[in-house]
Amino acid sequence: MIKIGILGCGKIAQVRHIPEYAENKDAQIVGFYDINLDRAKDLAECYGGTAYETAEELLANPEIDAVSICAVNFTHADLTIAALNAGKHVLCEKPMATTLEDCEAMVEAARKNGKYLMIGHNQRLAKAHSVARKLIVDGLIGEVVTFRTTFGHGGPETWSVDPGKNTWFFDKSKAAMGAMADLGIHKTDLIQFLTGQRVIRTTARVTTLDKRDADGKLIGVDDNAICIYEMSNGAFGTMTASWTHYGAEDNSTVLYGTKGIMRIYDDPAIAIKVILNDGNKIFYDVEAIQTNDNQTKSGIIDLWMDCLVNDKAPEISGESALAAMRAVFASIESSETGKSVEVPKNR
Repeated sequence: MIKIGILGCGKIAQVRHIPEYAENKDAQIVGFYDINLDRAKDLAECYGGTAYETAEELLANPEIDAVSICAVNFTHADLTIAALNAGKHVLCEKPMATTLEDCEAMVEAARKNGKYLMIGHNQRLAKAHSVARKLIVDGLIGEVVTFRTTFGHGGPETWSVDPGKNTWFFDKSKAAMGAMADLGIHKTDLIQFLTGQRVIRTTARVTTLDKRDADGKLIGVDDNAICIYEMSNGAFGTMTASWTHYGAEDNSTVLYGTKGIMRIYDDPAIAIKVILNDGNKIFYDVEAIQTNDNQTKSGIIDLWMDCLVNDKAPEISGESALAAMRAVFASIESSETGKSVEVPKNR
């Protein structure tokens, strides 16, 4: 039995991590920490285990094998490194950290301590994305030439343990980034996963267009990010992340290849639609993508537990996540400077 500690007991922990651990036969949650001690106590009473007053006390428990980092963005690096140094394996929510230097320090701490570090990039595990990757590797649509990938919804106001316009997602001191960190990191990681290529150059606009706080002022983080990504094998396309899609959520990707087009989660009725250049159409009926309003099992916890039980390095490792984080920070630099930015380490 793998014994688990939870650091941060907000919405993502309550909806995803904790119930998915509870359903996994190999996991036992034994510790909870949150800045709101009552929240941690309530969860400990519900699921069993101990509520800790500090993260340090939880990490000092020698029985705990691994932790989930579910706290606000700016704490990810410090908590992850402290946990790794305490001898725990770490599953950290996205975004990995709020600076590239912190991301690299997390990877180094995992290496130094001989522990696993996994990042919660769950888009790779969505069924249609998994199937699409295999179809692309098999050459169904030929070489990917261009693409567009989008993740947009009406904002995170309801996706918080303290919902509303004062959510921590809008606080730059806690979140550092907005839609880019919340949604853009998912699609940046995904397009690299699907194409098997890395982002080597980005031209981006990361900005705040419409989203307002409780005082009616524009929020302190971006609510939209539009990036043109150039990939390592020559593919070229756009990545859009938005908190101002005030209608149906859009989590679609379209890949334009030399033999045809693949549309993923672009049609509510068909998860994958392939239109080949000879006119043939192929439909793949796999599960629908989860949305903020329709949460389904992410697959992250089951994959994480499989890694721990079988002592194998996670596919979605901290090191693998670095490529996406480099592209994200390069995009922010591009937006700030008005210039294209190369990502040399991704070549």
